[in-house]
Amino acid sequence: MSVLEHLNLARQQKGAAYAVLIDPDKRTETETLETVDRCVDAGVDAIFVGSSLLLASRFNTTIQAIKQRCDIPVVIFPGSTIQLSEHADAVLFLTLISGRNPEYLIGAQVLGAPIIRKMALEAIPTGYMLIESGKTTAAEFMSNTKPIPRDKSEIAVAHAMAGEYLGLKLIYLEAGSGALHTVPEPMIEAVTGYIDIPVIVGGGIRTPDEARKKVEAGAALVVTGNVLETSGSRSLITEFAEAVHWKKESTPLRLEPMRRAHN
Repeated sequence: MSVLEHLNLARQQKGAAYAVLIDPDKRTETETLETVDRCVDAGVDAIFVGSSLLLASRFNTTIQAIKQRCDIPVVIFPGSTIQLSEHADAVLFLTLISGRNPEYLIGAQVLGAPIIRKMALEAIPTGYMLIESGKTTAAEFMSNTKPIPRDKSEIAVAHAMAGEYLGLKLIYLEAGSGALHTVPEPMIEAVTGYIDIPVIVGGGIRTPDEARKKVEAGAALVVTGNVLETSGSRSLITEFAEAVHWKKESTPLRLEPMRRAHN
């Protein structure tokens, strides 16, 4: 089973999928593995690993340690082409369709494609869209692109439709790490009303109630990251998972070995 198939199955069985984002720059290996253990207990569907600006040199070892610890699919959420590892199960092959910087529309992808093929990583074509969040985020600054205004749902819809017509498999609506405001529900509803591919929503989601609202608005996968680094509640991942996994099925999701093949 591919990672994309796994996420789609999780969505079908649970109502929506839930992923936890781990930034190697912000956690020690011990902290990372403690988070991974909580992810296993909570039934998290995927672990994303990535950073807008990677300062530490433990990206590859972090992914290797996570894979040795659990069977949850590990997906690279890359901030650059140096954030790749043969130990991961897949990589979000991002194109920043909300911006006009050619480096992030096709330049970085051209550099990364041969590496991904050599590593036999599953590449998941994903349209990445930055949404205004009330502050300048690291993703906005590093990509040198303007986010889509949070009150302009029609602009987000048009970009998402273009991404689907270009053959992308996922659309990622991103408010950014540490966002003051999350992606607004009316925008999620508008986008999911016009496209048929799954929509990921992340950035600034601080409570399980906020996560549930994103799912109710149409999000197929919800991502949380920063809040898990600052919160002292060990049960928070479980609370997020329960909020996202609103659909209770009698047949539990079964993890199968991830397929590793050239794209």
